[in-house]
Amino acid sequence: MVRVLNTLTNLFPLWVLLGGVGALIEPAWFTWFQKQAIVWGLAVIMLGMGITLSVDDFKRVLAMPRAVATGVAAQFLIMPLLGWSIARVLHLETAFAVGLILVSCCPGGTASNVVSYLARANVALSVLMTMCSTFAAVVMTPVLTKWLAGAYVPVDAWALFLDTVKVVLAPVLLGLALHHATPRLVRFVLPVAPLVSVVVIALICASIIGQQVESIRRSGLKLLTAVLLLHAGGFGLGHLLARLLGYGEWIRRTISIEVGMQNSGLGVVLAQRNFPQLPATATPCAISATFHSVIGSFLAGVWRLLPPRDGSAPEPVEAPAVGEGAEEAALAIGPVGGADPEP
Repeated sequence: MVRVLNTLTNLFPLWVLLGGVGALIEPAWFTWFQKQAIVWGLAVIMLGMGITLSVDDFKRVLAMPRAVATGVAAQFLIMPLLGWSIARVLHLETAFAVGLILVSCCPGGTASNVVSYLARANVALSVLMTMCSTFAAVVMTPVLTKWLAGAYVPVDAWALFLDTVKVVLAPVLLGLALHHATPRLVRFVLPVAPLVSVVVIALICASIIGQQVESIRRSGLKLLTAVLLLHAGGFGLGHLLARLLGYGEWIRRTISIEVGMQNSGLGVVLAQRNFPQLPATATPCAISATFHSVIGSFLAGVWRLLPPRDGSAPEPVEAPAVGEGAEEAALAIGPVGGADPEP
């Protein structure tokens, strides 16, 4: 049973891709999963990750503020400039150019935490970077979008804060409490937690595509190429920047995932509310949700099979089967002290 769960989890890219294709063929199959269902789905994912963490994990991460700052700075430097450059080079039409820039200016999405979880990257660091970039987005997203897209995007900071608390902070804290208070429950839940994450992320991506299916069908190859280049560039440049700054492979992978994956759902909402005269602005955001999940989950599958060889990752270096134990089944997010000191 454990091996079946592992196999299904490792097929993450396939489920996300099938969901996206299915949404293009028959949107109604997935559009029922929206609004509050998405919020609660993400909350469940974050609860599952919180269960795998301990207070000591966060203490160790907080001892590496430079890594957190690097990830957040890269998020709001690499992606917006990439989005603007790609829109200019490919001569995207106005609505698509604004949408691409808008999603590139959004913070890291909670899906990056899931991919880090599946990739055996530093989940605690990923969660912290996502939280920090989300709070920073209250200022950075409208400022960068106005600067690069020529339009001001108002952000309801209080609503964004409440959403972040609901789907990230509260579930993680609850998971931490359960980790320490109910170890038997943790051992029972961990074998299925990664697969639940996969199912929810696939549903979210398919739902967003289903809601934007008509504009996606009309957009053609140019828009698909633009979104692909945005996320592929984000993953690659994020990893390169971390390498140039001297981080070990374990941290490089975490920063790469954080930079390459955006909060596309936020981009869709901001596009619909702030550019009603350009309804196609939301289309790049919808495509982004699937592209970054497919690329990210593909990398997760590769990295699960290729542990870092520089000693930067915690033991065990070989992938344990889901359910072998709390910390092991939590994708080895445990002790990092001394393994990857900040340069």
